[in-house]
Amino acid sequence: MLSRVADSLYWMARYLERAEHTARMLDVNLNLMLDEDPENGDQRWRRLLESLDITKQDGPPADADATQITHFLTLDLDSSSSILSSIAYARNNARQLREHISSEMWEQLNRLFLELRRETSESLWSGQPHEFCRQVREGVSLFNGITVSTINHGEAWQFIQLGRFLERAANISSALDVHFRSFYDFEDSSSQAADFMEWVGLLKSCAAFEAYCRVYTADFNPTRIAEFLLLNAEFPQAVCFSVTSIHDELLKIAGGGSNGKNERLQRLTGKWCSTLQYTQIDEILNEKLHGFLDDIKTQCSIIHQAVYQTYITYPIESAIAPS
Repeated sequence: MLSRVADSLYWMARYLERAEHTARMLDVNLNLMLDEDPENGDQRWRRLLESLDITKQDGPPADADATQITHFLTLDLDSSSSILSSIAYARNNARQLREHISSEMWEQLNRLFLELRRETSESLWSGQPHEFCRQVREGVSLFNGITVSTINHGEAWQFIQLGRFLERAANISSALDVHFRSFYDFEDSSSQAADFMEWVGLLKSCAAFEAYCRVYTADFNPTRIAEFLLLNAEFPQAVCFSVTSIHDELLKIAGGGSNGKNERLQRLTGKWCSTLQYTQIDEILNEKLHGFLDDIKTQCSIIHQAVYQTYITYPIESAIAPS
């Protein structure tokens, strides 16, 4: 596969995953703010922006209100962090891939972008932001379902999966990191029962509420929530599931084996999988969760760079070297 095609497939998937995650986080945040006073609301907006890895330099003004921040996260095409910008970037990548994706995929992504672009800040609020967020989540989910059903599950599919799960691992680990630093006191076990709605909100932000309840019933224990979102190997939104999927897709791209070109990638992802599959949550908490989650975000960046060096920006000499 041409490197430019792999690059566009990879980033199309990452941008769509980012848009869906932002929509879900925003929707849950707006729901939780309904009964809060303005001071707590300001803190919540700051946590949301931090969870989405939006820095003060790249984010809205420090004195921005809820309406301005919502516009920044949804419809602001000048913001690379907005949902509309992410959908637009995904659409631009898909436009370059017309011969590699199905017509149904293109039509759905194009339709979603055009529908969202018709929104204005006024219509967004008059029609309720929750409806906008629902439209984004359902639109991306429909695109993903069409993708599963309408393209060969070969290299194109594998680069789509690679981008989706790498973005997901980074997003979930960032959300966990900010939430636990804000609401969990590692020195005070009695704090586990506090902020009940915040823990429910974290699960809903990760599309994990019902799945968690099926495993742990309605016991919203922070330790179990961290275990579920980090180490569960069966839940698609969990970090362990995402990392295992990244490793599997890279193996398939490499043809099921390892060679000089992808050996470093296989070693990195294999070691990462083993760490998540065999580590216990008590070990992570004893060593401080923040450091573990920060390491996941660092690993995501390392894997991203290694993917680029191996498959996208590799020197021409390596492409023509004898195998």
